[in-house]
Amino acid sequence: MPQADAQIDRRADRLTINKEFESFDAFIHEYVTNISKTGVFIKSKSPLPVGTKVNLRFTLIMDDIETIEGTGEVVRVEAEPAGMGILFHELADESRDLITRLLGESAAAE
Repeated sequence: MPQADAQIDRRADRLTINKEFESFDAFIHEYVTNISKTGVFIKSKSPLPVGTKVNLRFTLIMDDIETIEGTGEVVRVEAEPAGMGILFHELADESRDLITRLLGESAAAE
């Protein structure tokens, strides 16, 4: 993962994954491809090792552009598609509400 994409938070020993303001090139190479109530899958050419604790901040496009914030941990790494599964540990209340709303709308559309 490029240095600009992951910064060490020394107070919490977590890497920060901030996908809110990325360059177009970085967006193409690393982005959230799947989200559930319990976690996300982030497509990445350089996934972090299993067990890595992360701070998350990424955007979803719903009625408006919404930001999801919280903490998590890498629980699996995949080779194809290359990326990592991250289990949420904590989410801001607003983020949890957004995910619930998103998943409710997704289920209604099926």
